[in-house]
Amino acid sequence: MFYQLYELNHAAVQPARVYADAVRMFYTNPLNPFAHTSWGRSVAATAELFERTTRRYSKPQFGLTKTVVDWKNVDVTEKTVWSRPFCNLLRFERAVPAGRRPDPKLLIVAPMSGHYATLLRGTVEAMLPHADVHITDWVDARMAPLSEGSFDLDDYIDYIVDMLHALGPDTHVMAVCQPSVPVLAAVALMETRGDPFVPSTMTLMGGPIDTRRNPTAVNLLAEEKGTGWFRDNVTMQAPWPVPGFGREVYPGFLQLSGFMSMNLDRHIIAHKDFFMHLVKNDGDSAEKHRDFYDEYMAVMDLTAEFYLQTVDTVFVRHALPKGEMMHRGVAIDPADIRNVALFTVEGENDDISGLGQTQAAHDLCINIPADRHAHYMQPAVGHYGVFNGSRFRSEIVPRIVDFITSYGRQTRVAVRPKLVRTAKK
Repeated sequence: MFYQLYELNHAAVQPARVYADAVRMFYTNPLNPFAHTSWGRSVAATAELFERTTRRYSKPQFGLTKTVVDWKNVDVTEKTVWSRPFCNLLRFERAVPAGRRPDPKLLIVAPMSGHYATLLRGTVEAMLPHADVHITDWVDARMAPLSEGSFDLDDYIDYIVDMLHALGPDTHVMAVCQPSVPVLAAVALMETRGDPFVPSTMTLMGGPIDTRRNPTAVNLLAEEKGTGWFRDNVTMQAPWPVPGFGREVYPGFLQLSGFMSMNLDRHIIAHKDFFMHLVKNDGDSAEKHRDFYDEYMAVMDLTAEFYLQTVDTVFVRHALPKGEMMHRGVAIDPADIRNVALFTVEGENDDISGLGQTQAAHDLCINIPADRHAHYMQPAVGHYGVFNGSRFRSEIVPRIVDFITSYGRQTRVAVRPKLVRTAKK
């Protein structure tokens, strides 16, 4: 009932939002003399701030229509090339000349942790000049009818394997944050099976491979509370009349509350500054605030079974680094990975995935040849700086591009190295 009450409250405030928006338009109309005064701009700023902090933000669009390839502007077309009930695979098709040597195929696995895949818009934009980019566009669980069945961590891994099959050989996979664990598991599973569509390279960025290393507040909370607490306190049924009515979910609004509480003072200051930018008629700064929060405040629901299995596997039991992770009764053994080059990236100030948590993947993938391992720690960036922003574009992207172009299929070893196994911890 809590989710239903939230929806009723949101609906009850709708008339006030409409009124506030009308006030904003009235006091920003250039024909209104009050619009040119500090008092009028203060009224408009108050109305806009109220409307923005009480609205539900819809799923953003990528909106990437151009990129630069070989120093020339080319058109980009967004296409769905693979689809399942809980995910669509998007391709950003570039209008490159026919006969041009193809760029590497890159599968970016976006996190399914509350925000939409558009949170990685900057990641996609930065990689477009260098690769044929595809990205996972996860579906909001509240929009998936119960007739579509369940979706858990095992299904997530199956989706990744299926997408790699759909893209074909010599694909490169990049996991950003949360999917680092299922991507590593999927690649290990493919290697165990001798799958010919195993990716050429695997790039893991700011992911919780082993959260026992430098645990953050998020890690400690999950370990302290346990899976049962999350089942009892943060999962609930999607309300009527959404398509997924009755589905057990972890609601997006609860996730957003958690995101914002971690840096609440920063968000309060940002909204205060936004108000002052509007009063001072600083349009550029105000627009930057709108762009950021239009993305940040847009959240999606997760299926309860996926969320709880992830919490239990990754944060409570630490199953992957302990050698205890299973997929449909089959053990996940990263030691089986031997034909995939591994690159890990971390941020010095990451408060979501602590330093060393992603690098731990190298200690698990002991049979990848030494010259196919690489790790990079980006100084002076937090979690989001690992996959977005100026330092990402100038420092991290060139390293990723160099790595994936160095380890295409043509550079793979012909003979599999001898497996070296260690006792399970």
